[in-house]
Amino acid sequence: MESVLAAAITGVLTLIGVLVSNSRSKAVLELKIDTLSERVQKHNELISRTYQLESDMTVTRNDIETLYRKVDGR
Repeated sequence: MESVLAAAITGVLTLIGVLVSNSRSKAVLELKIDTLSERVQKHNELISRTYQLESDMTVTRNDIETLYRKVDGR
């Protein structure tokens, strides 16, 4: 009888330990995912801004070339 009681107590304590450990692991994992999501969002914004700058640069180059042609055509 004593061995059954000892086994039951050990099982319950082990279960509590596992549940607490899983809870902490889940919290750490959620924090890491949130941090990673923020970094990905910042990266995506940077890429969008870079594409916009490249587009603006193309327009500027075309404007400069047009101005050079007008000056050389005189």
